[in-house]
Amino acid sequence: MFFDGISEQLFDEIPKSPLVRSQVLLNIDKFEIGQSYVTAKIQNRYAENVTINIQGGRPGIELQDSLFKIKNPENRDSLHYAYITAKLIQSGKIFVRKLPVVGIRDWLLIYEDTLVELSVKDAYDELEIVVV
Repeated sequence: MFFDGISEQLFDEIPKSPLVRSQVLLNIDKFEIGQSYVTAKIQNRYAENVTINIQGGRPGIELQDSLFKIKNPENRDSLHYAYITAKLIQSGKIFVRKLPVVGIRDWLLIYEDTLVELSVKDAYDELEIVVV
């Protein structure tokens, strides 16, 4: 059912309301492969195209304003973690990671090695992000 032991352990840790600061489900049509990263275009809640950039490195996430409705935006420094969840198309297994929020950017930037590999393989088409 789970991609790996980390995913299984983190799945039950994903908080429910009222601890959730923001939550979004992203539908991804197609990944573009770069030299050490992948990108995808999605639409935000204003029907504008926004870029997702997924690359390897030290785990972390930089959120994009128009994708997330951050409760109490004046307290952005209090955003701690984001849980990312993807259901793999072929196997139905669930991939979960917990990433520290490292900032806000003009595009969504996710640093996570295994997610890059899964993106290159086009292994998922939806990505849920829960910010706490």
